[in-house]
Amino acid sequence: MIQIKRNLIFSLEKRKKDGKLITDNIPIRLRVNFEGSRVDIQTGYRIDISKWNKEKEEVKNGSFNKLGQSSSSINSRLLELKVAIQDLFGDYERLDQIPTKEEVKQVAKSLKTKGKVEPKVQITNSLMDVFDEFVKENGRLNNWSTATFTKFSAVQKHLNNFNPELSFDDLDESGLTDYLIHLRKVGKMKNSTIKKQLGFLKWFLRWSFEKHYHSNDAYQAFRPKIKDSNKTVIFLTEEEKAKIIKYEIPSTKNYLERVRDVLLFTCYTGLRYSDVYNLKRSDVKPGHIEVTTVKTSDSLIIEFNKHSKAIIEKYAHIPYEDDKALPVISNQKMNDYIKELAELAEINTPVRLTHYTGNKRTDEVLPKYELLGTHVGRRTFICSALSIGIPVQVVMKWTGHSDYKAMKPYIDVADKTKKSAMEKFNEL
Repeated sequence: MIQIKRNLIFSLEKRKKDGKLITDNIPIRLRVNFEGSRVDIQTGYRIDISKWNKEKEEVKNGSFNKLGQSSSSINSRLLELKVAIQDLFGDYERLDQIPTKEEVKQVAKSLKTKGKVEPKVQITNSLMDVFDEFVKENGRLNNWSTATFTKFSAVQKHLNNFNPELSFDDLDESGLTDYLIHLRKVGKMKNSTIKKQLGFLKWFLRWSFEKHYHSNDAYQAFRPKIKDSNKTVIFLTEEEKAKIIKYEIPSTKNYLERVRDVLLFTCYTGLRYSDVYNLKRSDVKPGHIEVTTVKTSDSLIIEFNKHSKAIIEKYAHIPYEDDKALPVISNQKMNDYIKELAELAEINTPVRLTHYTGNKRTDEVLPKYELLGTHVGRRTFICSALSIGIPVQVVMKWTGHSDYKAMKPYIDVADKTKKSAMEKFNEL
């Protein structure tokens, strides 16, 4: 079977007017280079230069173009086009042939025609059937993880419990309000969870609206006021980290040593659990590790410090299944053992959590060890890096964060940590 060399690049066309570069409402183009040929495909979408992420070749999150089309909608269509053309190349590779330029262009034409068809017959497409199609298509296009499929399975279950005969027309402003109340009273959900559920539902309704499965756009204006508290960032302070490092693990609990090493590795690299679980020996290079993240497919280079290097070297000569670099166990067991280790190391500072159910506020105080899990290492890395003065843009290079919005909670924590550290001088 032949291998067709190809390169697919989304970019904005460079256009000038009166000698000046136009920066608003620029056409998005897909350039396909393959086996000495080049095809430029007009995607049919436009966006301002300021709203285009050149590195990721997509519209920046939260942006809209002049027609009001959202970044998620445009990016989804761009990805659909890219996947369709890659599938074409794959089919021709299996035939030991190379497609013509016209055949590549025809894929794009077919997708554009698909997007312009008249509204589909709603009688033959129930909301739940369309939901299944939504999950299938977006799961394939966006390479959803098992966890994401599980989330949307839960969304579908909640909708079905709300009304087994639910239709798109039912989800007008009144119907959406009834659904919100259903999640609160029947689903007994906290406001923070309800926000997430409504976000997932809006995604589905937006997708199905743009696919012409319905004409009910009430979801666009539905913005209920849902009281919520700021999420507490749970991380390990330097003192708590030192407690865990110095704790002498009993001989009857040797398994906690490996758990501690993996936890500390995430504290000194910022890796998510999924990425340290998938870390191979081939990812370990002299002076750094190279990973493609499971969640976002970002390619990251993370330099070693003396702590992360020592942990990698400790296990370098021990063989593990699938050539793994570290002895990482299942997520569930890891979470349980981290709590056990932290409790033994007396990481028991009281932490108050505040949440709302409707307008009712609930405060819950728990020992910190009960709130720890596999993600605490990544949070600890970010907070520690920012508090010792490492620039946020450098930290983002290590963690793969693409915007400051996701980093803001950590920046706020780092500012408080620095203020607290400075106040210690008053005690001298």
